Amino acid sequence: MTSTARAATPGDPVTVTLLGVRHHGPGSARAVAAELARLKPDIVLIEGPPEADGLVALAADPGMEPPVALLAHVPGDPTKAAFWPFATFSPEWQALRYAAEAGVPARFCDLPAAHSLAEKEPEPGDDDPTPAQVVRIDPIASLAAAAGYDDPERWWEDAVEHRGDTPFEVIAEAMAAVREGYTPDEREARREAYMRRTVRVAVKEGFGNIAVVCGAWHVPALTTIGPAAADDRILKGLPKVKAEMTWVPWTHGRLAHWSGYGAGVTSPGWYAHLFATPDRPVERWLTDAAGVLRDEGIPVSSAHVIESVRLAHSLAVVRDRPLAGLAEVTEAARAVLCEGDELPVELIQRRMVVGERLGHVPDSTPMVPLQRHLREEQRRLRLKPEALDRELELDLRKPLDLDRSRLLHRLRLLGVPWGEPRHTRGKGTFKEAWALQWRPEFDISLIEAAPLGVTVPAAAVARIAELAAKEGAALADLTGLVERALLADLPGSLPSVLAAIGDRAAVDTDIRHLMAALPALVRAQRYGDVRGTPAEGLAVIATSLLARICAGLSAAVSGLDDENARGMVVHVDAVTSASALLDEGRERWLAALRALADRAGLPGVVEGRIVRILFDADRLGDADARMSRAVSIAHPPARAAAWIEGFLSGGGLLLVHDPRLLAMVDDWLMGLRGDAFVEVLPLLRRTFGSFAPPERRSIASRVRSGSATEKDIDYDDDRAAPAVRTVMGILGSG
Repeated sequence: MTSTARAATPGDPVTVTLLGVRHHGPGSARAVAAELARLKPDIVLIEGPPEADGLVALAADPGMEPPVALLAHVPGDPTKAAFWPFATFSPEWQALRYAAEAGVPARFCDLPAAHSLAEKEPEPGDDDPTPAQVVRIDPIASLAAAAGYDDPERWWEDAVEHRGDTPFEVIAEAMAAVREGYTPDEREARREAYMRRTVRVAVKEGFGNIAVVCGAWHVPALTTIGPAAADDRILKGLPKVKAEMTWVPWTHGRLAHWSGYGAGVTSPGWYAHLFATPDRPVERWLTDAAGVLRDEGIPVSSAHVIESVRLAHSLAVVRDRPLAGLAEVTEAARAVLCEGDELPVELIQRRMVVGERLGHVPDSTPMVPLQRHLREEQRRLRLKPEALDRELELDLRKPLDLDRSRLLHRLRLLGVPWGEPRHTRGKGTFKEAWALQWRPEFDISLIEAAPLGVTVPAAAVARIAELAAKEGAALADLTGLVERALLADLPGSLPSVLAAIGDRAAVDTDIRHLMAALPALVRAQRYGDVRGTPAEGLAVIATSLLARICAGLSAAVSGLDDENARGMVVHVDAVTSASALLDEGRERWLAALRALADRAGLPGVVEGRIVRILFDADRLGDADARMSRAVSIAHPPARAAAWIEGFLSGGGLLLVHDPRLLAMVDDWLMGLRGDAFVEVLPLLRRTFGSFAPPERRSIASRVRSGSATEKDIDYDDDRAAPAVRTVMGILGSG
């Protein structure tokens, strides 16, 4: 029995050999490489977009390191893009490599991306799939179910990966049985019609030994090529867009995603291991797992490895498997290497089973200038893109770190969040922390931003101008844009943004909008000192905004419902923090709050917060008297609870250190009727639930000990002194 399926074509003796594979299957990849070496075809046709035919030669470039992907996109429309990923263990990649090394042409034979990107994709929420649709999604699952397996991965390993070869003819027969009675949907029919058309073109051009590497699901549809008329009717009038194609780096983790063709794999690291290590894969895998655990300080001996290998093989025998698979080696690692602890198992899962890896494409790959400039910047700043999260802490006093920070901020302006800001340890404003992770989709964002400029700084400046000129932009967004421009060291973009802020602030009468806009503008002033970025003109605008906020604050806090009152407290806190950074701004702001503190009719949460701010700033000496009035029977319990919520929203330490205030809150609670207590309980739980656990414990301890209910007690220090000295002597404290 031969190991290939052959297609009948008009006018034989042309030989067309169909190699039906599973995308990203290491067994299929090895078998394809071996079969192509045996067949020695004069052309290889591979499932994929034909627009990439001109990029095939790059597969032989030494700088091309899988995983990589073909990216098809429609210029000007970033929503229309698709990826065709390749790993080292992908059969299609091995076919490309064979063609490059053998010096024979390789072409892609799937429906062109120009057509597939123009089609409307099925909605992701479509329900009630037909059996045929389920099979089209993953025929491996159907074959696994027919064989009595509940796990398609395990069936594929047993039937294909562990055999050492792929029985192409048997797989073709199995697919024919699964597809019996199946009618392809319109999109699939077009794809298979185009595959047949590509085979006919190769025959017409005189190729006599043609190898076709495609998903096993399509083999029955290609077994009989037939006349062209029927396929021409299917392909007539297809929608079309202008599509461009290039290679981009890919990641192992993304191989589990649907895109372009085929189903993903959930264990790419395991599959890469099977492909690279055909000899004693179980022993080598568990040895590597032991190394991963040792690197994390987990003691694992050689005896552990030997016992885990024995257990894995024993499990395979019990389960009637030809070789221990991923399930068996994982259970063996869990039981022996990890001693039942799930955390080390998760470490192995992340480092080895997924085995996250980012590929690389050579400099000769077609790129837009923006992509090429970013690559140069990454080399200059020694920032290598990586697939796994990497923590990066920067010291902005160092030129290299400052340039790294500027690049990351500029990329975020372009919609490329390669770095995500993190909180830094310590209080120095010269420190900055990032979490770096490169994702393949960032290349689409760079291509989309390419019309803005040929370099990252130029494109970022153009994007800022674009956002500043956007109609309907909120004032807070514009001031935030100033902050982002200064973080990215783009002072040349400030004039347009500041002009937009001035125009918007002049007509915006909503004080809440001004309050939301002020903090970012004030923070931006600091960057002129820390980063050396000029920030002239910001102080004038910030001072003007604060003056308008102070003038309109009284009206802004009137007539607010509960939800808006709590939102106003957030704005008040933000402006309080921002005003401290403005020359004379703090005094102006505190004066405006002091004028409000005595006004009747304020929402309870707003009044309580204002009193607390003034009390902390030493602008009020009667906070206890004000609390006493707020929780008196003259006010409804709900308002009293809201007042306490506002007063205590800064934290519970005040109650810990001031027994009088704690006693007032306690007395008020003890005096509530049952129905009133039930009414205010949710508010109080939210208030006290926001306190840090040590604060809550200290308050509870004081209440239990009775210190919360102590009244003013006059202590005679002279009379107490002898007793204090005696007690201190007993305690040995002198």
